[in-house]
Amino acid sequence: MRTGRVVHGTGRRIRKATSADGAGESGLAKLIELHALNSFGDMLITIALASTIFFSVPTSEARGRVALYLLVTMAPFALLAPVIGPLLDRLPHGRRAAMAMAMLSRAVLAWTMASSISGGNLALYPEALGCLVASKAYGVVRSVVVPRLKPARVTLVKANSRVTLAGLLTTFLAAGVGGLLHLAGPAWPLRGAFLVFVIGTLMAFHLPRQVDSAKGEQRAVLHASPHQDPGAPASGVPESPRTKASLRTVGPSVVLGLRAVAALRGLSGFLTLFLAFLLRVDPVGGVSPTVGLGLLAVAAGGGNALGSVFGSWLRSRGAEATITLMLLLATAAAVAAALWYGIVTVLVVAAVAGIAASLAKLALDSLIQRDVPEAVRTSTFARSETLMQLSWVAGGALGILLPLDGTLGLSVAAALLGVALVWTVLALVRLGVRGGAPHPRVA
Repeated sequence: MRTGRVVHGTGRRIRKATSADGAGESGLAKLIELHALNSFGDMLITIALASTIFFSVPTSEARGRVALYLLVTMAPFALLAPVIGPLLDRLPHGRRAAMAMAMLSRAVLAWTMASSISGGNLALYPEALGCLVASKAYGVVRSVVVPRLKPARVTLVKANSRVTLAGLLTTFLAAGVGGLLHLAGPAWPLRGAFLVFVIGTLMAFHLPRQVDSAKGEQRAVLHASPHQDPGAPASGVPESPRTKASLRTVGPSVVLGLRAVAALRGLSGFLTLFLAFLLRVDPVGGVSPTVGLGLLAVAAGGGNALGSVFGSWLRSRGAEATITLMLLLATAAAVAAALWYGIVTVLVVAAVAGIAASLAKLALDSLIQRDVPEAVRTSTFARSETLMQLSWVAGGALGILLPLDGTLGLSVAAALLGVALVWTVLALVRLGVRGGAPHPRVA
């Protein structure tokens, strides 16, 4: 009875936190809980794959397995990713069903992967590809849905911050649960993921009906020219219903943000794989590989969580400057780690990369809220999510290809970030920092 009261009290406090600021009435609380469940299941699958591909074999063989995993899963995903956004544009009235199908497909794949992972079957790779595609499709739909559910008195960047933070917290919890399940066998985390995604399938259909509303929405077109007015007809030609959507653009500020955040997401992918392999073969600071990897995971995860917390305080004013500052901070941390390579600087660069990527992404959300008309805002979110994933993959692939030399790898990362920083600063100087008022263009 005491355990029941503790569980009931904990659940009540969680529901109170997710429903704050009108999130319960608007339906955002249900999305927060669904995303937390999604992150829990994804983490269980990650633990199962990592234990098979990364930890169970020597480092030289593990690099080959991870490279094969990226090739078999990411290469087809790179071809499928551009289709996800336009496909969702064509299914505006079925977003709850799309999220439910993303959950259900991962439940089925997790169950089949449980058999493949035990026997070392090569079918594991295409099954992992299916999980990846379904996970990213869910992520795109989730970003599209947030503007529909946010309370009137909560900014979009704060709403996204609360959703992201809930996912990060349950990821930490799932790491411990997945580790315990793995002790019973490599297939058990996948069986746990099956149960989680089945529950998520049912929860997706309980989202509010406005999730499926697409009134006034059109597809977004990326455009970097600061001189073109997205709302004006080209060459003085009167705007017709047929050309209206094609003339809309997201504006140069959003494109600036996309480039900078893509660079930071690429840094996260690079550090994740490069440092994971490096600490296995060349422990730094006198710590064991296991301890080093644990500290790295804590630093990166803590940085992401801090970025999400800081994002709840972020205001839309100066979002371009916030993104540029985060890119500068990450570049400085990478330079310091390359010059003074050691356990402290490695953990610092991992934490700073997590903070910068998380906070810059939330600032990008603020830019989209400010500059993109509501008619094309959901489409813009779909395309930006795809770009972020491909950037992470590109950074991870670079981390696998480079020699396992800490100074060399971090120097390459610092150089690439420096190029992105110069490009972003030049664009920021050309555009200037705009105020925080919403863009006057409406659908």
